[in-house]
Amino acid sequence: MSRLQVVSGKGGTGKTTVAAALALALATEGKRTLLVEVEGRQGIAQLFETEALPYEERKIAVAPGGGEVYALAIDPELALLDYLQMFYKMGGAGRALKKLGAIDFATTIAPGLRDVLLTGKACEAVRRKDKSGRFVYDYVVMDAPPTGRITRFLNVNDEVAGLARIGPIHNQAQAVMRVLKSAETAVHMVTLLEEMPVQETADGIAELRAARLPVGRIIVNMVRPEVLDAADLELVRSVPRAAVAKSLSSAGLGGARRGGNAERLVDPLLAQADEYAERHALEHEQRAVLDELGLPVHELPLLAEGMDLAGLYELAGELREQGLS
Repeated sequence: MSRLQVVSGKGGTGKTTVAAALALALATEGKRTLLVEVEGRQGIAQLFETEALPYEERKIAVAPGGGEVYALAIDPELALLDYLQMFYKMGGAGRALKKLGAIDFATTIAPGLRDVLLTGKACEAVRRKDKSGRFVYDYVVMDAPPTGRITRFLNVNDEVAGLARIGPIHNQAQAVMRVLKSAETAVHMVTLLEEMPVQETADGIAELRAARLPVGRIIVNMVRPEVLDAADLELVRSVPRAAVAKSLSSAGLGGARRGGNAERLVDPLLAQADEYAERHALEHEQRAVLDELGLPVHELPLLAEGMDLAGLYELAGELREQGLS
């Protein structure tokens, strides 16, 4: 598995949930994972039912087997202060600039600077080693921007490197791109079995490939259980109403006479079956589209009880069983 796991997806597909579950799955059996948030929404804190994350790496969960999950919400302004101190030794001066509003100004209007700082911080965590020479984190998982922005977000360091041809900014951008365009990185796309998310996933993968960024896997989230198989669906299309009413009556749901309980149930039951058949056909079509993209596809179930911390661990278990750890 690549050491930097980037998770993107269309809004509403549950990419933050998948990123959190992936971090738990990768931390299994004593591993240490860092889960990075870059959009400032504090979605990770909500999922792990903890207080808002500060700009520091904090342990938020223990994975099965004793592994640990740390989390970091990257603040672009504070990341820029780190950058100024690292390359220009401007610790005190940088803090003075922040008080004057210059840091906020720079991260707001400077083209690409914000994304450089965000990706750079994640890549630094990937490369960081302890005094013994071992990596501090076995894996870094990034909850990245949505599909429509992911390629530009990850590729912005190339643009900066082209503008600044020498000096620390150039060197930093090149170092980040060496990580992002290497086998150390995998960009996973989260989708639903619906037309718009699947199309956006296909478009996003095409853009990543064109930018020579390493595409990982497709993770289909919130997959509903299969209630009727192909034989059942064929029966729905052909069974007479009278036969349905008779079967309901035999099951003790009222007589088959008009106005009886069974008769009143026939139309709603067949309508629900038709709705399911339509959805089943749509999902089958979308699975075929995803298969054509030539990437491993994994499916995570829709949790009937909704998403909570227990559900997060359940999804992590699903990912482990499917080989994503």
